[in-house]
Amino acid sequence: MKSGLRSKGLTPDVPQYYIRRALMKSMGFDDEDLEKPLVAIANTWNEILPGSYHLNRLGQAVKRGIQEAGGMATIFNVMAPCDGQGAGNVGFKYLLPSRDLIAASVEMMSEHASYDALVTIGTCDKIIPGLIMAAARCNLPTVLVTGGWMPVGHYKGDRLDISSMGKYFVMYKQGKISREELNLVESSACPGPGACCIMGTANTMCIAAEAIGLSLPGNSGFCATDAALERLAEKAGRKVMAHLESGLNARDIMTKAAFQNMVKVSCATSGSTNLALHFPAIAHELGYPFSLEDFDRISRETPAIMEIKPSDAQYNMEDFSRAGGLQAVMKSMEELLDTSAMTASGQSLAKNLREAEIKDSEVIRPLHRPREKEGGFAILKGNLGIAVVKQTAVLPEMYKHRGPARVFEQEEDCIEALLAGKFKEGEVLVIRYEGPRGGPGMREMVMATYLIVEMGLDKSVALVTDGRFSGTSGGPCIGHLSPEAMDGGPIALIRDGDVIDIDIPARRIHVDISEEEMAGRREQWKRPEPKVTHGWLAHFAKHATSADKGAYLE
Repeated sequence: MKSGLRSKGLTPDVPQYYIRRALMKSMGFDDEDLEKPLVAIANTWNEILPGSYHLNRLGQAVKRGIQEAGGMATIFNVMAPCDGQGAGNVGFKYLLPSRDLIAASVEMMSEHASYDALVTIGTCDKIIPGLIMAAARCNLPTVLVTGGWMPVGHYKGDRLDISSMGKYFVMYKQGKISREELNLVESSACPGPGACCIMGTANTMCIAAEAIGLSLPGNSGFCATDAALERLAEKAGRKVMAHLESGLNARDIMTKAAFQNMVKVSCATSGSTNLALHFPAIAHELGYPFSLEDFDRISRETPAIMEIKPSDAQYNMEDFSRAGGLQAVMKSMEELLDTSAMTASGQSLAKNLREAEIKDSEVIRPLHRPREKEGGFAILKGNLGIAVVKQTAVLPEMYKHRGPARVFEQEEDCIEALLAGKFKEGEVLVIRYEGPRGGPGMREMVMATYLIVEMGLDKSVALVTDGRFSGTSGGPCIGHLSPEAMDGGPIALIRDGDVIDIDIPARRIHVDISEEEMAGRREQWKRPEPKVTHGWLAHFAKHATSADKGAYLE
């Protein structure tokens, strides 16, 4: 195996070879080290994000595995913000834009240092898609280690997770519990590090990473505090060295067939609607054609065989793991997958699945007895544009809804109205100017959706927005509406009282406005001044594609 110094054209015949060796020796490396393959560990460890808090330990385990297999491992850190930590402040606008920065930073460090192979470590929402995008760009022998799910909390017989705070906050506002009891719940909801232990975007993307083959089999099923996760991380270090020896690169794993497997698995497990942003962006990096229409077609053809919170409050990630994890899910739907796809194990998916076992057929259903006949996602189209809904998290009585619009220019105004009871049953709440350019950054309308569900309004009130939702969101929430309001999309032209018709089975979203009336309103519409005029958010607003394209930077 070639070392990093030689693989990029640096040989003893050029002075740069000796310059680089001298710089490496300044950090304690010796001649023997410099003859070994140079392997990157791109770690998103930090001390502010629960999903990253424990990753330093996993990084050291990966490093042991690489060194045991004869490589020279070096760690560099990658930024890693958290959707939950950003909620309620301006930081929320930075979450989606962070994805492309994460991809770019891993790409830059990997190329700059002439690494021979790459192990990436991450856990949460925009981090995992950013790491997958980076793997596609660098196309080195690559393994992605995901950091596991957070332990389940407990309070008075209730299994808690971060979304439980919405439920108990509403109870507090309604006078059903005291501030002291709310504080007890707050102290019990998240008993350790990891990804929020439901099918939020973090676990959805960890599942996607394993489904496309970049993570080792079983990775997405581990609790963050499980010692087995550290053993898997060490194994990942050894595996990436085997891939370097055999010449197995990231794009050899992330084939078009593997990408299709990933989409099907995500539909079957009723993942987060944020996939409607990340999958087009990943497909763009890989050069594969993929649109929201493709997403909808695959979802129609792929039954939902597993639903956990928020789709089904009975189950969470603890149950997913107990039932056999993702390998069991893929075994259950094996006939729908291309099992010839190569994986990070160094074996085909077919060989991996020989060892898979479905341990609870209620949590992970067989194809002939699915939870739903269709997958988790529905793409709606009509004269309002194109939008996304997590249909498995919608009550059946709300699959079709028709009601007058109640328009808000930002989420805060909608939250205020909900808390004050200033709404009517049957309304369609419209939150606009929250898209990639209008937000800017397309933050999640997470508190509005929590309130709708926990106040029992998910049986009578729908929400439509050009913003996005948390993977923890449930209810009749239609998001990612494109074109967004900032680009003059039809959502910018809606007025209070306009009747909006939503029909999820028919994949339809329509406002009862004539073409002539719409044209007249468009002539009167003026693009508002941008909310942010400098820094990264302004750059993102200027260069991001629309939400239906994946909001990646052009």
